Amino acid sequence: MQKSAYICTQGPLPKTFVDFWRMIWHQQCQVIVMTTRTIERQRMKCGQYWPNEEQSDEQFEEFIVYNNSIQEFNNYSETKLILHNTNTGESREITHLQFTSWPDYGVPPATGFLDFLFHVRSTQEQATKNLGSSWTGHPLGPPIVVHCSAGIGRTGTFITIDICLRRLEDIGTVDIPNTVRRIRSQRAFSIQMPDQYVFCHLGIIEHAMRNGLVKEIELISLEDSDSESD
Repeated sequence: MQKSAYICTQGPLPKTFVDFWRMIWHQQCQVIVMTTRTIERQRMKCGQYWPNEEQSDEQFEEFIVYNNSIQEFNNYSETKLILHNTNTGESREITHLQFTSWPDYGVPPATGFLDFLFHVRSTQEQATKNLGSSWTGHPLGPPIVVHCSAGIGRTGTFITIDICLRRLEDIGTVDIPNTVRRIRSQRAFSIQMPDQYVFCHLGIIEHAMRNGLVKEIELISLEDSDSESD
C-alpha cells in the first residue's frame, strides 16, 4: 500500500494559486486531477490556476506555468504544463487532467469515468518512468493531486474507486465501507452525497463486468439524481 498516494485539496482560488503551485513543487507531483469545471451553475467552483490557452504562460510569484499543449477527449481534457521555478532555474512537466463530464447534479456515467481514471493511472505510470533514477520513493511515484471544489465529494469518490480497484486487482476483494472510513479519517466528509457512495459500487461493478470478473447485471443509472454534486 502506498502511504502518500494522493493529495486531496480544495479547488485553488486566486489567493491560493501560489500556495498550490508551491505544494506541487515541494511534493514533486506530476499529475493533477481536476473533477470539476471552473464555473458550474453560474458559480465559481475553482479558479483558473493554469494558463488555458496553448503556448501561453502565467507567473505566480517564483513560479512560471507554461501551457505546452491541450488534447481533448470525450469526457476529459489533458493539458501538458511546464512548471518553472525561477529561484532554482529548474523546470518540470506537469500533466493536468480535467474530467468534464461530471453533471451539475448526480454522478457521471461509469464508463466515461473509468476511462478517465485509467488514463490518469497510465499518465502517472509514464511520468514516474520518465523520472528514472531521480525518483527514489514509492514505485507508483509521487502523490497525485486530486481536487474538485471543496475537495471532498467528487475527490473522495475518485480516490475511493481507484483504491478499491487496486485492491480488487491485487487480492480479488473490495471493501468500500472501510476504504471510505479510512479516507474520512484523513479528509473529513469525503464522499458527501448518497449517490456518490452508490456510484463507487457501480463503478467497481462496471469494471468487474468489463473484465469478466462478474456476470453481466443491470446497472441502475443515477444520472437523473437531484443531489447537487461537489
